[in-house]
Parts: sequence; structure tokens; C-alpha cells
Amino acid sequence: MMVSTTKSKGLPKASGAVKKAVGSYGKDKEALIQVLLDLQAVFGWLPPGVLREVSEQLDVPVVQVYRIASYYKAFSLQPRGRHIIKVCMGTACQVRRSPQLLNTISAVLKMKPCETSTDGRFTLETVNCLGCCAMGPVVAIDDVYHSNPSTADLQKVFESAE
Repeated sequence: MMVSTTKSKGLPKASGAVKKAVGSYGKDKEALIQVLLDLQAVFGWLPPGVLREVSEQLDVPVVQVYRIASYYKAFSLQPRGRHIIKVCMGTACQVRRSPQLLNTISAVLKMKPCETSTDGRFTLETVNCLGCCAMGPVVAIDDVYHSNPSTADLQKVFESAE
């Protein structure tokens, strides 16, 4: 989803969203990470225009804003799908066949990790740990955890996702 930084009818107004996020923290430079988290929740990713606007409104160098946005895995500098699929690749899940689970998901969706489907429905990611080692291998789809799902289970979930 591309967001315009100009005011247009029917389109989200990036400047307004940034102004609201920055204002909710009293324009405190120390709240940069929280401002970016709030904007990520609004847009689903952090468009370049939004990062520049944050830089201007917080009066911090744009390089610093990009450094923070690119350092933390919670942020995305690329458009993401409406549904985020996270496959745990932590040690406990790896020994329980998470690489095979990832391969299955990749085959079903016809996409590789770190990709977004062409229809914008899904983004496939790998993570180091989802914090539920006893359930491994685990995949989180929109923060709903699935323990050792079968191919049929995955296909049902993917088909039901709008």
C-alpha cells in the first residue's frame, strides 16, 4: 500500500498520522521508537515519506530515524501483506522440522521467506523464536499460533484469509 504524504480525498494522510503520533508523545525525541511503532501499526510499514516527516517533526536527523527503523525487526521498510506469517526457526523448532514446515508454506503460497505475495495478501517471514518451544514447530499467522500444522491445515487457514 503506497501512502501519499499529500492531502488527497480518500487516501490516508501521512502528515496527519505523523503529527498525531508525534503529538501523543509531546514531540519528545526519546519517543522515536514508540512513534515509529505507532506509525507501523497505522500503515503496516514505514514509507520513506513518513520517515522524513518524523525526522522533521521530532527535529532529529533522518539518518537517525532510518537507523532505528532498519535496526529493529519490528519495523518494515517495505510494504507488507495483510496477513503476516512467521515461521519459528529457533533451535527447539528446528529439531522438530521447522525447515520442512517453511518449505511447505513456501510451496503452498509459491513464495520465499522475506517476500510478499503479488496480491498483497501474505508476507512470509522467519523469526528466531516465538517463545513457545514446547509446541514446535510453530507458525504464527496474524499472531495466531499453529503447532505442527499439516499442509491441509495450512491451506484452510490461507484460503480463509481475506
